[in-house]
Amino acid sequence: MKKMFAFVLMFALILGAAMGSPKAAFAAVSDKIGYVDLSRVFDEYLKTKEFDKNLEAKGAQKQVDRDKMVNEVKKLRDESELLSAKAKEEKQAVIDDKIKTLQDFDRNTRDALRKERDVMVRDILKEIEAVIQNFGKSQGYGFIFNDRVLVFKSEGADLTAQIIKVLNDSYATKKK
Repeated sequence: MKKMFAFVLMFALILGAAMGSPKAAFAAVSDKIGYVDLSRVFDEYLKTKEFDKNLEAKGAQKQVDRDKMVNEVKKLRDESELLSAKAKEEKQAVIDDKIKTLQDFDRNTRDALRKERDVMVRDILKEIEAVIQNFGKSQGYGFIFNDRVLVFKSEGADLTAQIIKVLNDSYATKKK
């Protein structure tokens, strides 16, 4: 047992000498540490704001189209009140068809807008991640964390405003 302990101790010493001290092993990693509020970066990124406006405009146009369909159904219902029983049944079939079309329109519109938003969010988050990676490398950071996982954070280590500026400057340059 003592021989085994001595062997392990000697092995650890040799390995430590060969690899250098733990401090030397981590010397390659910078001491600079920062964090970013990703939700704030996402919300304040000009590309996000522009896309949200475009998506809202598409949603507003779809709402106009939906309102036309709803008004058409209301008009058909009002007309059916004045008809005979047989004509009401025929008119009700048309109304039911219009209601089904309206429901399909609602579902398809919701799905299309949701998919478009999902793609946009994914693309913007990839872009933000790339900017943070490049920023960290160019500024000599060893680590940049998402602020949601931190238990304590120093305000001096908050890189959020700098990342937002880099993103927005880059986006404004691309738009020109």
